Amino acid sequence: MEIVHFLLDLLKNPLEALNGFIQDHGTFTYAVLFLIIFVETGLIAMPLLPGDSLLFAVGVIAATTGKIDVWFVIPLLIGAALLGDNVNYFVGKYFSDFIKSKDKILFLKREHITKTEEFYEKNGGKTVIMARFVPIVRTVAPFVAGAGSMKYPRYILFCVVGAILWVTSITLLGYFLGTNEVIKQNFEKVVLGIVAFSVLPMVFGYLKAKFARKAA
Repeated sequence: MEIVHFLLDLLKNPLEALNGFIQDHGTFTYAVLFLIIFVETGLIAMPLLPGDSLLFAVGVIAATTGKIDVWFVIPLLIGAALLGDNVNYFVGKYFSDFIKSKDKILFLKREHITKTEEFYEKNGGKTVIMARFVPIVRTVAPFVAGAGSMKYPRYILFCVVGAILWVTSITLLGYFLGTNEVIKQNFEKVVLGIVAFSVLPMVFGYLKAKFARKAA
């Protein structure tokens, strides 16, 4: 139950929640961070975990308190993202028919899979990289890659590049901006800005499709 409360607190205030968890559990926090990133990227039915805001909070705490070693946590979480992606890819490869037969699995709707498939058709392999920065899509994309025609050697290349770019860029953004007083005093607004920026591609895609239907 404590982990569930912690996850709910992360959604509301990731910086405060993570600081409190570190205070209570010390280095065990690294294992929990690994698990959260793995679950968000590896379990197709769990796309709503706060990946972007969590990475940013990790960077801020590393810079301001030193309770997290940024040069240890970055490769750790890259590994978590890669492991999650690969689990998701092979789930898609072997169980896609079953999952697609369901209208909804926990938080995941069938339309999320359909939209991601359309995204793949339009953008090809680079979707694996682009999807990293879009909530929900980054959870669905590895599954769709496995369920589709993308061969594993090609997939894993894009997967590695995407994991490195995503974890490193957002964590270091928090690390280098974390000591800024404006950032510290307006952390919740900054996190909301990161999330909003992340979902912009989904919003643009939705609006483009809507206008295209009207034009037709």
